[in-house]
Amino acid sequence: MPVTDEKNVIYIYTDGACSGNPGPGGYAALIIYGDLEEKISGYDPETTNNRMEMMAVIKALNSIKGRINEDTIVKIISDSDYVVKGLQEWLPGWKKRGWKTADRKAVKNQDLWKELDSLVSEFRIELIKVKGHSGDVYNERVDSLARKEIENNYKG
Repeated sequence: MPVTDEKNVIYIYTDGACSGNPGPGGYAALIIYGDLEEKISGYDPETTNNRMEMMAVIKALNSIKGRINEDTIVKIISDSDYVVKGLQEWLPGWKKRGWKTADRKAVKNQDLWKELDSLVSEFRIELIKVKGHSGDVYNERVDSLARKEIENNYKG
């Protein structure tokens, strides 16, 4: 378990998975606060991996909304370059350009980016990028949970 002696720190590990891209997908988040753990996962019959990565963060943040104080630091740990770079680097430019990319194309997954943008503004967020499938026990757990959502729900 991560060091959770820190007061007012919540760790959120997230992952998304897709069988085919697009195809059936699953997302999962593990929320760790002190010695408490909460698992969140879900399924979408027709989606993309990027959307599932984003949904994991959205569902986790919605889950803790209203349950923490303004001093709480939320550490989001993800193996998704798309989510981490999107929130840290790309989002400000997209908003300045009216939700257009640098080459003037509409931002993909704009609906979820707007939701994420609104949500992260409500928290003190620290984004941490981890390498996927590299032995991080919590990253492996959320990866497994996301894949199980596909296995348990896809009837193809």
